[in-house]
Amino acid sequence: MDEDYDVIILGTGLKECILSGLLSVAGRKVLHMDRNGYYGGESASLNLETLYEKFLPEEKVPEDLGRSRDYNVDLCPKFIMACGNLVKVLLHSKVTRYLDFKSVMGSFVYKDKKVHKVPATPPEAVASSLMGVFQKRRFRNFLNYVHDYEQDKPSTHQDLDLTRMTMRDVFTHFKCDMNTITFSGHALALYRDDDYLDDVSQTLVAVEKIKLYAYSLSRYGNSPYIYPMWGLGGLPEGFSRLSAIHGGTYMLNRPIEEILYDDDGKVRGIKSQGEEARCKQLLGDPSYFQESGTVEKTGQVARWLFIMDHPIGNTSNADSCQIIIPSRQTGRKSDIYISMVSDNHQVCAKGKYVAMMSATVETSDPQASLTPYAKELLRGWDKEIFFVSDTYAPTTECMASTNNVFVSTSYDATTHFETATNEVLEIYTRMTGDEVDLTISADPEALEEAQLNP
Repeated sequence: MDEDYDVIILGTGLKECILSGLLSVAGRKVLHMDRNGYYGGESASLNLETLYEKFLPEEKVPEDLGRSRDYNVDLCPKFIMACGNLVKVLLHSKVTRYLDFKSVMGSFVYKDKKVHKVPATPPEAVASSLMGVFQKRRFRNFLNYVHDYEQDKPSTHQDLDLTRMTMRDVFTHFKCDMNTITFSGHALALYRDDDYLDDVSQTLVAVEKIKLYAYSLSRYGNSPYIYPMWGLGGLPEGFSRLSAIHGGTYMLNRPIEEILYDDDGKVRGIKSQGEEARCKQLLGDPSYFQESGTVEKTGQVARWLFIMDHPIGNTSNADSCQIIIPSRQTGRKSDIYISMVSDNHQVCAKGKYVAMMSATVETSDPQASLTPYAKELLRGWDKEIFFVSDTYAPTTECMASTNNVFVSTSYDATTHFETATNEVLEIYTRMTGDEVDLTISADPEALEEAQLNP
């Protein structure tokens, strides 16, 4: 450990492991450390015994839940947009050689106490029960416009200048009502609130987000999402292996005693168990900087884990799905998210399903505020674990600092990796001055080819 490194990374969460792999491939000498004895940090996948040790240390694992080793329960479950940037990063780095993926069977949105499939194509718009007859036609016209739109081809613009219009203006042009706007923005474009509607800079971004959702759906069929077999824990482990292959050094069970700075205030290394390691840059998750003034608390996320013996109702018995409950349906400021996977993904015992409800905390009793939706949609469960996590982000001063310390944010309540992936790409560029090559195709054929011919 008493060596010089280009980068020291603290925490083995997915964001940190992706960056560890990418930086190692780029030729950086990396030391990657974690205070825990397992990979993954907040995004780890735990067996049943470890899960109970973490959250229910006074209880024994019930025998009727099955064998502990059959479980790989995600602490922060998220699905992967099938043709999105994370898949491109996986293909670019060839981490796909270590992973197998399965398509998520359904993507749904909640409206008026019912679960509806998210319509993302013109035929689905016409068939959807989310809208009335006239609104179906208007939404179909909107989707056709989005599908055909290309920024460098004015013939596809229909005389709309998206560089000057807000997304609210675009929806108004196509006479979309607030219900259509809500599920389009939250379940298709995957925005967490409605701020994007009046932000001109987000109009083209929103159009591209909806195009990506629809394209991913068209390529994979049931939903636009994929999920790794054996849980999300395989993702940080895969990038860790990539880093190790390219010379990265890993140390688990290593608490960090001190972050060291030189006389100019720039980071120079860390101290762990009485030993020092030196570095030019330091990267870590927020849990390693909470007493340094480098991060600030941004809120809390409530997560409610359920182990069930049945799938979620009104999802055509899908073995996996995502449900987004928009804030307009609940009176909340932010959405509620539900993800579900099953034994078909090798994450639980035969005949079991694992669901997670997550939401930003907005009340003094977050469990009570989520209970009506848990009871209505999940229809009972074998075991539940409710926990609340504080969320942190680097301070404005940290982001502007030149001390060579880089800090990721805590995971949000969403059940997809879009925001996390964008953050990884931004941090990589700040650390290296370069951008990750995302020109690679993320079509299913490319993913299958990468796995067959690593």
